[in-house]
This record gives sequence, structure tokens and C-alpha cells, in this order.
Amino acid sequence: MNSAHEKELASELKDKIRSLEDRITRLTTDLQTAESEKRSVESELYKTNKELKRLRTEMERLKSPPLIIGMLRDILSDNRVVVKSSTGPDFIVSVSDFIPKKNLIPGSRVSMNKQTLAVMDILPAPLDPVVTGAEIIDKPTITYEDVGGLVTQMMELREAVEDPLLRPELYKKVGIEPPKGVLLVGPPGTGKTLMAKAVANATKATFIRLVGSELVQKYIGEGARLVRELFDLAKEKAPSIIFIDELDAVGAKRLDGSTSGDREVQRTLMQLLSELDGFTPTSNIKIIGATNRPDILDEALLRPGRFDRIIDIGLPDIDGRREIFNIHTSYMNIDGHIDIKMLSAMTEGASGAEIKSICTEAGMLAIRDGRDCVTMSDFEKAKAKVMETEKNKMSKPPALMFA
Repeated sequence: MNSAHEKELASELKDKIRSLEDRITRLTTDLQTAESEKRSVESELYKTNKELKRLRTEMERLKSPPLIIGMLRDILSDNRVVVKSSTGPDFIVSVSDFIPKKNLIPGSRVSMNKQTLAVMDILPAPLDPVVTGAEIIDKPTITYEDVGGLVTQMMELREAVEDPLLRPELYKKVGIEPPKGVLLVGPPGTGKTLMAKAVANATKATFIRLVGSELVQKYIGEGARLVRELFDLAKEKAPSIIFIDELDAVGAKRLDGSTSGDREVQRTLMQLLSELDGFTPTSNIKIIGATNRPDILDEALLRPGRFDRIIDIGLPDIDGRREIFNIHTSYMNIDGHIDIKMLSAMTEGASGAEIKSICTEAGMLAIRDGRDCVTMSDFEKAKAKVMETEKNKMSKPPALMFA
């Protein structure tokens, strides 16, 4: 009897233990679920607080009063400055403690509180989109090896631009000043831009290229302002090389009987002359101009002290053409029987751009025939197409087209 009762008690005890174990398992699972939900809620709370902080900051920024733009005139000793506001008069105002004193430079643009006119921040100098849209290359990829047939011209350009930037002590020892500016004169396609980029690459200077016609603006004073901002940009990115292509568009001779448009171009030219006179030849800014119409340039541009050195870049001779062919064919998959000397002799009077066009056309002819190797025949056909036809000209329309 006692044995049966003990067995019954043992069975009940086992059931209770099993029930407790199941309950512990459920509670453990619930605890893990609760901890997971807690972490999720904490993460969501962190994101919500972060978004709330951002919205509060944005709301405070939108609620802040508008600022007035002014110009810093002078700096006083008692942490105050003289500013000229956009409304006209000059004011003596205080400066925010968050602005470093070294940044307070007369002539800087500043933002001022609308109510107290206190200086709140230093603004960057404005640049016209035409200037900022100029071709600005920190370091061009063109090297001296990419320029062929211009040995003498490259030597003169390097003497006038590269040596003053990299070895200014040579000029100090001799006791002379290097040229301020260099003018490249030659027909289209002879490599004037390539030469300027190659020098910028060798000097590790910022290359700023602008076409002269972009400096001619519609409204009075706009062209002169662009010239000022162009030179300000060059000073900011110094050492730099300013390359003004098609200089004759803004540097043509000044005439007595001129229209209002001509007078605006002349104002731009005078500002360019003023900027050329405004820096020393030993500075880390160099000016290179390019034109194929030197006969119409104003004499004031060509006098010593502005464009001191004029480099004549003509069409390449047979040795120059061979160098240019070697440069362009080095990147091509060409047949081993191609005679570069013969190609150089065949292309008498061709410019560097035309030689490059011949190489490109020869490659396109090979692609047209389904080949991956360019033959001598392709070069002969390309030469005939580029040089012996009236390229870049439209054929005459049929006689009855506009009848």
C-alpha cells in the first residue's frame, strides 16, 4: 500500500517538475522576445530623437532672421569692424566670436544680422558661372611626349613658363625677370592647346582654359568683371596657368569709329591689360594666349611687359609629321609593313590635327572591313579622304530643292 502511494506521489512530482520546466521554457522565450522588442523600441526611439533634433534645428534655422550681405571695409582694435552694407551706408559693428580673426580681411564679403548688423560669417568670393564653367584641370594628362614636331617651340615655351615656376632662382642669379605672358601664334590644329597643357602637366600647375569670346558679354562692365574673376580664380588655385584661346576675339585693335558693342569689347581688353600689369613676372601665375590672327591684335597686348614672348607655330615639316604619326600610331594595332616615312612624305602641308584625323579615319576603315589591324592601304585612303577632298563642306543642294 505504501509502495503504491509512493509511486503516485513520485508521478505527481514528475508532472509538476515537467510543468515547471515547460513554464520556465515559455518564460525564457517570452523574456528573449521582450528583450528583442526592447532593443527594437530603443533603436526606434534613437532614430525618432535624431529626426526630432534635426527637425528642431531646421525649424530654428527657418525661424532665424534673414542676413544682410555686406563688404568688410576696415578692422578696428576693439573687436569691431567697419562694413558697407548692401543698403548703402557704412557701419561700425561687432563681430561674432565664432569667426577667427585671421579670416577678417578687408574686401571680404560678410553676412550681417538684419537687426544688429553684427558680422555673423565670412562669405566666399563670388565667381561668375562663365568663369567657374571654364576648363579647369588640376593636372592635365598631356605630357611632352604627346607633342610632336615642335621641339624649338616647346623649348621657348618651357623657358618662359616652366623654368620661372620650377627654378626661379636661375633668373635671380642672372638678374633678369622672366616673361609675364606667352603668345602662341599659328594656324588651327597645330598644337597650341596641347603645348599649354603639356607645360601645365610638367609644372603641376592648375590649367585654366577660357575662350576669348566667352569674355565678351552683353551688358556694360560684365566682361571686365569676368576678367577680374578669372585672375582671382587663378590666384586662388596658384600655381596656375591661364590659357586664353582665340585671344583675337577680345584683343582686337581699338578703332575710332566703333559701335557700343565694340566699346564694351574694348573695356574688357583694357581690364585684361590692367590685370596683366597687376602681377609680377616672378609670381606663380602664368598667362598663355593663342590666336591664328595676330595681325588684328592690339599693339598694347604685344608690348614688352604683357605678352613678352611670341612663339610662331607653323605647320610641321617632314620630321615633325613623322613624330606626330609615331605618337598616334603607337596606340593603334597597325600592320608591320606600314612605312611612317612614306606617310610623312605623302602628307605635305598637313597639320597635327589633320594627321590625327588621318589615323582615326584609317582605323575606322579597318573596322568597316571587319579587321582589327590597320594597313598601309587604310592610311592612303584616309589621307585622300581627309586632305584631298573639300572636307567639312556641304555639297550643293539639288537645283529644284528650293524652287
